[in-house]
Amino acid sequence: MLIRKLLAALQGVLLAGLLVGTASAGPVNSGHLEAELVAQDAAAVPGGTIYVALRQKIQPGWHTYWRNPGDAGDATKIVWTLPTGWTAGDIVWPTPEKSRVGPLLDYAYTGEVLLPVPITVPADAKVGSTVTLKAAAAFLVCEQICVPEDAVLTLDLPIVAGAPSPDPKWGAAVARTLVDAPKAAGLKAVFKLDGKVLKLAVTGGPLKGADMAGAYFYPYSGKVIDHAAEQVIERGPEGLTLSLTPGYDFTAGTPPTELAGVLALKGQAYEVTAKAGDPPVAASGLGAPAASGKAPAGGTGLAAALLFAFLGGLILNLMPCVFPVLSMKAASLAGHAHDPGKTRLQGLAFLVGVVATFLSLAGLLIAVRAGGAAVGWGFQLQSPVVVGALALVMLLVALNMSGVFEFGTSVQGVGGGVSARGGVTGAFFTGALAVVVAAPCTAPFMAGALGFALVQPPLISLSVFLALALGFAAPFVLLTFAPALLARLPRPGAWMETLKHALAFPMYGTAAWLVWVFSQQTGSIALGEILAAAVLAGFAAWLWGHAQTRRAVGKPSLVSALIAALALAGAVALTVLTVQAPGPVVAGPASPAAAPAGPGLASEPWSPEKLAALRAEGRPVLVDFTAAWCVTCQVNEKVALSSAGVAQVFKDRNAVLLRADWTNRDAAIAAALAEHGRVGVPLYLVYPAKGGAPVILPQLLTEGMVVEAIEKAAS
Repeated sequence: MLIRKLLAALQGVLLAGLLVGTASAGPVNSGHLEAELVAQDAAAVPGGTIYVALRQKIQPGWHTYWRNPGDAGDATKIVWTLPTGWTAGDIVWPTPEKSRVGPLLDYAYTGEVLLPVPITVPADAKVGSTVTLKAAAAFLVCEQICVPEDAVLTLDLPIVAGAPSPDPKWGAAVARTLVDAPKAAGLKAVFKLDGKVLKLAVTGGPLKGADMAGAYFYPYSGKVIDHAAEQVIERGPEGLTLSLTPGYDFTAGTPPTELAGVLALKGQAYEVTAKAGDPPVAASGLGAPAASGKAPAGGTGLAAALLFAFLGGLILNLMPCVFPVLSMKAASLAGHAHDPGKTRLQGLAFLVGVVATFLSLAGLLIAVRAGGAAVGWGFQLQSPVVVGALALVMLLVALNMSGVFEFGTSVQGVGGGVSARGGVTGAFFTGALAVVVAAPCTAPFMAGALGFALVQPPLISLSVFLALALGFAAPFVLLTFAPALLARLPRPGAWMETLKHALAFPMYGTAAWLVWVFSQQTGSIALGEILAAAVLAGFAAWLWGHAQTRRAVGKPSLVSALIAALALAGAVALTVLTVQAPGPVVAGPASPAAAPAGPGLASEPWSPEKLAALRAEGRPVLVDFTAAWCVTCQVNEKVALSSAGVAQVFKDRNAVLLRADWTNRDAAIAAALAEHGRVGVPLYLVYPAKGGAPVILPQLLTEGMVVEAIEKAAS
């Protein structure tokens, strides 16, 4: 703020000095831009108003600023010297662009921009005379550095009696700027500070059916919001609600009584002035991804969010990331299929484990997002510590199922039954582990429900996650209460031990996959260390099993148990120290974002700038939001994006595959997901060659879907 005040003072001094200097008619090159005064009409009329615009033709790569420059910069200023009786109004500011510079977000203009100003002509202006309008303009022009520049400009205008004709060169451009400029449209707006989130709800006729993709609020004040933070869009039947991060005025200053600015949509922009109040229901609801502007299946509100969350939880059981844990469920059911009491008890314990873990993850996610971090569903797997620890847990589970050691049961009792207490505990932790493993996946219906949940108050958010948990647990729990189905399983016997050992191998596969994810996040040196930790964990499991065997035959087992505990502690310590050791994270050629997608089809790293450049070239673009820890993403990669046929279509249609790799945390990717109403991956966006909103593909892809989408995008 101090720098901005100094710049403003400097501009004031420059303007004062320039007004007594030499004026120049026509364009003036101030260094990094060309400036001149241009008029909408070829002449002025006594008693009328004429729009005179300050035209800026800005050097490529440089920019000037809007009335609120954002996090840095200073707005363009104009000081007029006019004939007696003539007056100048306020600048009509066109909608700016967002210009991100490192962690800062500025509101700027690039290329050519016109800033129209209404000039009132006195009624006694002499017809037939010519007047000279004089303006001193001061700009802050920035690239990586900022340069204050200035120009004194003049414009000669004849005075005529009749209606003037448009200026032949600039009349249409000024008129178009005035038409496109943000205008009041009778919109109703309210704002409310809800904890650490500032809710801005806008409703009104122009917003019904409008395309909400990329909706953004540009405040007139530079102190009411955190400009660089993402603005989460929630679509309602009558408008929308934006979740903003409050700025200085709300956190340390005097909270404003109104919030004024510009709401920009695609091709439209409206002036809004919000008063303090509760957001109306018509401005919120379970919106579809913002790219479509429609609610999924026509549903809105909490009831629809709960329904979609429950359905998403059901479908989550069929997602690839949950398959390994199905083996644990199968082994658990096989042990008690003919004991209805124990089976039902296990079903309820599994339900409690699922619900407790879902709500714990949801609470942590809500708390982290409230603290300003750009995270989404599956966020815990963006932490190498969590991934490494989970890999060791999966390895230990697999070793347990292979019979290396036993948990919750005695050695003699294996194959013959499990104690009620041990079975219940195992079912609880099976439910918890199932949720942790399922976290990387986002099933159909889940995306909209989670997008809705994470912009609601905590109680509503947790209710949506509860519905998701109930849907996820429902199939297993209902099965435990279906004795007719369980009765079809063979009677307990030696086959259970064989089944249990066989079902351990999906868990080994899960452990191997998590180690691969760990290597994508940390690099090859850390990979060696996590493998060493896995060997230590395996040694600990073997020693513990050895101690159990000795204890079963009455021999001392304390030494083996202590060494096992030390080995396991060493494995955990090695995992933690591995990711905390200094050194860069390797995410170069090994990263999925930079790897070939298949035979002949290579991807390029996604960035907003890269996407904009490709769209400007008129090329179809498929953006793949993915992560190494997202099993569904990897399956889609192999099934739908790796064939020679898909590569040929991309080549024939001059299409490009951009990969947004969210394996590690990335605020830009989190913001892009939020823009489309998502909080997790996968997400597939196909941008048409001729412009327009992207098409969102299903979360489970086929080769045919991709080929058809690219063909349509290119046509």
